[in-house]
Amino acid sequence: MNGDWLLRGRDGRLTVYLPSDDAVLCRAELVPGGPWETPRRVGGDQRLHPGPAVGQGADGYAHLVAWRPTGSDGSVLVHSTHFRPRLAPLDWTPVGHPDKKGDRTGTPAVAVDDRGRAHVFVRNKGGGVSLLAQKEKGGWNPWQDLGGEGVQDRLAAVTGESGLVELYAAVPGGIAHWRQQEPGKQPVRTGDTGASARPDTLHALATSAEHTTLYFTDERGELCAWRPGSDPVPLITAAGPGPVSAVRCVIEGHDCTVLAQRSTNGRVVFAAYPTERERAGAWWTGSGPQLPPDAEVAVALDEHDEIVAATLTPSTGTLLLTRRKDEPGLALRAWREV
Repeated sequence: MNGDWLLRGRDGRLTVYLPSDDAVLCRAELVPGGPWETPRRVGGDQRLHPGPAVGQGADGYAHLVAWRPTGSDGSVLVHSTHFRPRLAPLDWTPVGHPDKKGDRTGTPAVAVDDRGRAHVFVRNKGGGVSLLAQKEKGGWNPWQDLGGEGVQDRLAAVTGESGLVELYAAVPGGIAHWRQQEPGKQPVRTGDTGASARPDTLHALATSAEHTTLYFTDERGELCAWRPGSDPVPLITAAGPGPVSAVRCVIEGHDCTVLAQRSTNGRVVFAAYPTERERAGAWWTGSGPQLPPDAEVAVALDEHDEIVAATLTPSTGTLLLTRRKDEPGLALRAWREV
């Protein structure tokens, strides 16, 4: 999944979204902090291509987007909304193609503004970025071409605390950033950083009322944090391949950002530091068993605004979960299979 696949619904229940062959599955807690339901298919029986995306709005609704094959050489993007964890997601609905027709052009990314409108970003055949945004009262606006050249796959979309939608994308020689200047307006490119990111390592998080922060691994293997308008800051050596998962929380009265990543030795590692104070430093702490190479990790907040983490192994469907202990620091309980 491109996006945070471990989400807390508006009723406090956790939900996970799991890619599986030609579908997306979801699982939810039966009650907050309690047992989980069995996996169920999202959006009906339509067959999907790999690489779906998910984004969540302030209303707790999850918006999912994926490519669906339409023939031997064609595909179309489809969208589903999941209002509450125990409800069935809506059926997949076609929303079009950035180039009107053709095959897949890239992995989509989704962000949802403060009015609950989904914004779908995807590469187009020209190597730039296209945007499809929902109307406030239903339906979709026309596709918009945001420009760009040589945009790499796995875009990182995020909604700031302001409710404005932003996008980060790796481009030749750096990272590009687009941001809405007003609600409902087309995002504009605000400026790039010359730091090169390794493919598929971008993850963005809202970190204050003014800023979002992009985490990425640079060519030297350093996990860096970048807020547009300043220079990227090396934070810590990346523990493994792929993007980190990140969430803000309060730890012992302090606003902190918690990062999680599957390390090269297979264990999950965590790091925490004061939000937007990267120069304070951070270090990794290992947790849990060794996991297969395809395992992914995600962090979120539970019904008590405490840290919860999950790992998913797509090859086996194994889902593991841990929560923070009721003690100082970032101590976690033993991992258990859901």
